[in-house]
Amino acid sequence: MADKYNAKHALKSPPHITLQMPFRRSEHQEANLIEKLTLFAGEKTGFDIHLSGFGSFAPRVIFVDVIHSQPIYQKHDELKSFLQEKLEFSLSDLTFRFSPHVTIATRDLKKEIFPQAWNAFRERDYDARFKSKDLALLKHNGSKWKIHKRFSWKK
Repeated sequence: MADKYNAKHALKSPPHITLQMPFRRSEHQEANLIEKLTLFAGEKTGFDIHLSGFGSFAPRVIFVDVIHSQPIYQKHDELKSFLQEKLEFSLSDLTFRFSPHVTIATRDLKKEIFPQAWNAFRERDYDARFKSKDLALLKHNGSKWKIHKRFSWKK
């Protein structure tokens, strides 16, 4: 994607499936956030993830599709409730259209290039399965998203 279509923005974060959209918290709230997320993950079990094929949000986003399964939606709902109840997130912090995917092109994929890139990916086969082992907290360092902390699911 980066070489052929000059779409590099998706490389500014590690591959991930977003369970909660980015949010802002002060540095002094970070220790509490990490403590609470450790407790949350420690009470939840891992789940299977199935990636299959590609999808898009025209006119700029192309992604690896996540087969929609109950466990990923359940984790999203549990995390949303947890953040609201234990960390006082507002409804505006938590409301977004949850559509599990792994982004491979975004923002810098030019609208006029999108049809060409989408045609190259729409019929491609891709299939991968793995078990989610942890929840990751990403933190923006001013130029890209980095994994700040991982929280292991209960074994």
